[in-house]
Amino acid sequence: MKAKWLPIAAAVTAALASASASAVDFHGYFRSGVGVSGDGDMVKYNVNKVGRLGNENDTYGEIQLGQEVFNKDGKTFYVDSMVAMSSDGSNDWEGTNPTCKQDSTTKDIDCTTGSEFALRQFNVQGKGLLGFAPEATVWAGKRFYQRHDVHLSDFYYWNVSGAGAGLENVQAGPGKLSLAWVRSDEGKVDTNILDARYAGIPLWKDASLELGVDYALANDTDAQKKANNGSNDNGLMLTAEVTAGVMGGFNKTVLQYFTDSYATNPVYYGAGGWTSQDGDGGNGFRVINHGVIPLVGNFELGHQLVYGASNDIKYSANSVNYTGVDASTMSAVIRPMYKWDDYNKTYFEAGVFKDKAEIAGRNDVKDGGYKLTLAQAWSAGPGWWARPEIRVFASYLANTEDKMVFESDASDNTWQVGVQAEAWW
Repeated sequence: MKAKWLPIAAAVTAALASASASAVDFHGYFRSGVGVSGDGDMVKYNVNKVGRLGNENDTYGEIQLGQEVFNKDGKTFYVDSMVAMSSDGSNDWEGTNPTCKQDSTTKDIDCTTGSEFALRQFNVQGKGLLGFAPEATVWAGKRFYQRHDVHLSDFYYWNVSGAGAGLENVQAGPGKLSLAWVRSDEGKVDTNILDARYAGIPLWKDASLELGVDYALANDTDAQKKANNGSNDNGLMLTAEVTAGVMGGFNKTVLQYFTDSYATNPVYYGAGGWTSQDGDGGNGFRVINHGVIPLVGNFELGHQLVYGASNDIKYSANSVNYTGVDASTMSAVIRPMYKWDDYNKTYFEAGVFKDKAEIAGRNDVKDGGYKLTLAQAWSAGPGWWARPEIRVFASYLANTEDKMVFESDASDNTWQVGVQAEAWW
């Protein structure tokens, strides 16, 4: 066995030795802290809808290592990698055998004990390989692919990351064209997502437009077709995003349209990376406005406004699945910040949401809630995005539809206080 691997090891060593010497790129992200609530441990309540400040109960981290391993005659190859871990932070030693479950609609993974480790990225990116587009990047492997999110609420609204391949940033007229093929197996059906984007289209001063088309193609087996009484649905997602500079900050307005297997994404805060392969058709749309804008003096403001609606979809309520449902969601979050000096800030965050589903033959299913958070922070610089940052916070969370979702399902409200650190580099 050793003899078999020796030639491979020698080849790898020779290849690394022949590569141009350069430092390894080291990047990462983490958040972690400690707190208590009326539930005992801290809770995480509809974070995408009411905001993340003082509303995260996990330890999460990413470590990213990358290096340019070849550079000759204008052609380069870069190898990128990332591993991540998630845990509830309940004790010192959290092993790799947690009790985890995935929410069937939001796709969030909740680990009640222990840690979960994941391979998030491992890919190769080549530049200068195409004579007709030397500026373009050819890539293959597993990667975060041009993700669009609202950091305020950890809400990713355009994200088809995964294992795939593509051609990125081809200069085409005033903008840049990117094409990708990414695999997604949600619902145990092999699904191929074809993604096309045209970005950087100039509009007015400090404003640009990005357009995108995502097509989710279900590649189901004969057995799956038989079980579903036919082929599973494909899905179409169309996205248009206008980014504008405002007062030294930015504002983004996003319009999205969804059909068929993508139709549930608007009301479940999906990002195009998963589909509902149920053959029920349907359609939906979503409007998003978000940004961070400096105000007068030492004030800055972050905000999120979301409205989504889906028609004729499968919807889950009280552990029962219904079909032919029309549903909608609305959320709004604001986070004003005051800078006392270059290292001290005070935040206030308020978020609210309202959901409704119209189900034939029964009363509408409604949900709603809000969160209020006050936090004092110390950060590495005065800007909104300055990190690392340490925060002391107090939050109040409530459900406005009298749903007993807190304190062991005995209360419609709760509180929590804690300390959190967050960093990226």
